[in-house]
Amino acid sequence: MNLSSLLQARNASGRPVRVGLIGAGKFGSMVLSQARHIEGLHVVGVADLDVGKARASLARVGWPAEQYGARTLADAVKTGATCVLDDAAALAACDEIECIIEATGHPIAGVRHALAAIEGNKHVVMVNVEADAMCGPLLAARARERGLVYSMAYGDQPAIICELVDWVRSCGFELTSAGKGMNFEPRYRYSTPDTVWGFFGWTEEEVAKGDFNPKMYNSFTDGTKAAIEMAAVANGTGLDCPDNGLAFPPAGLHDLARVFRPAEDGGRLSRSGLVDIAASQEPDGREVFNNIRYGVFVTFKAPNEYARACFKQYGLLVDPTGWYGSMWRPFHMIGLETSVSVLSAVLRGEATGSSKEFRGDAVATAKRDLKPGEMLDGEGGYAVWANAIPASKSLAIGGLPIGLAHNVRLKRPVAKDTIVRFEDVELERDLDVVALRREMEQSALGKPAKAA
Repeated sequence: MNLSSLLQARNASGRPVRVGLIGAGKFGSMVLSQARHIEGLHVVGVADLDVGKARASLARVGWPAEQYGARTLADAVKTGATCVLDDAAALAACDEIECIIEATGHPIAGVRHALAAIEGNKHVVMVNVEADAMCGPLLAARARERGLVYSMAYGDQPAIICELVDWVRSCGFELTSAGKGMNFEPRYRYSTPDTVWGFFGWTEEEVAKGDFNPKMYNSFTDGTKAAIEMAAVANGTGLDCPDNGLAFPPAGLHDLARVFRPAEDGGRLSRSGLVDIAASQEPDGREVFNNIRYGVFVTFKAPNEYARACFKQYGLLVDPTGWYGSMWRPFHMIGLETSVSVLSAVLRGEATGSSKEFRGDAVATAKRDLKPGEMLDGEGGYAVWANAIPASKSLAIGGLPIGLAHNVRLKRPVAKDTIVRFEDVELERDLDVVALRREMEQSALGKPAKAA
């Protein structure tokens, strides 16, 4: 039975799948736009610090006011309506809710919300890749201990990449690489919230009409989001980040199998088994023909001559040798597709991708020469961008994850393009999340966690 059939059967028994959403920004709004069209899926509550914004989001995506007029969560459960509130903890504590979608985009809050949901015996769909890259393997382990699902969000690129990786392995091909497309030039690394819209080519009028956060969109532009997502993919698939960070080689769909193969076979990868990004622009700014800017991909190798011949016979796009092929999905529709993760977690007990081990890390890296006393402002800000490197390298140098580079003061100077280390900053806030991150690091090193 597929998910829609399972949901139909579940709903016919009088038990809709009940879910809570934390965060009513762009992603959350896209989730909500589809949720009311899925019979048997009940959004019991929407939590956001700005309740007015949450209600505006619901109205924007077509919800009638009476549908989100429940005064309490209990009232929402009873009537089938939705309660809008500013208390995420209340969603985690609501016994009738089975799954929490964490869509705040804030790494510190995301970790706390996920822990609260797990402690409340809820499955977690972690839209918040920033939190997942920082502490995902630990959060997933906590969920497994309780028999719960901790899942990446289907519709976002990491989950869809994990799906393609699973396809490659289930078919018995040799996985070579996995990644996504992105509009990127090296100079974008130094973009700030003040310059970001110019890189998108949007006018002030277009920006004003949308629900766009300049800091968030700048994290897409400067490569930070790519690093975060590829670190999460590494942790979910067992692939590795390149030793010196993502290379962003330009490649179109017709070129994926040629570019994303090992250098010894004529490609751009230092070896097989890596994540990376297919840039949709050449370094000089020219657009790559037939690019995969909004999509995801995998490359793989035929295990034998017979399979190699089949690649050609059945129209697979291959490299010049015929040994390497590629598979891709040219789009991702983020929150419009995330119900797949919710239903998979609740009805099948399966994640649509999940962090399994600490293999990749997204570490804060200076956008300019930084001085002691300066404050770091996290992903998409003015001070740092994220570099995706192997977790082993991050652990060896004490790299500061980008998720902890929020409102922290530098103790030492850090040169432009240098990785910021834990020892370079004063960590005086969010010590609970710092402790969780340290616990995960100790576990990865095979050491017992130190007492807080």
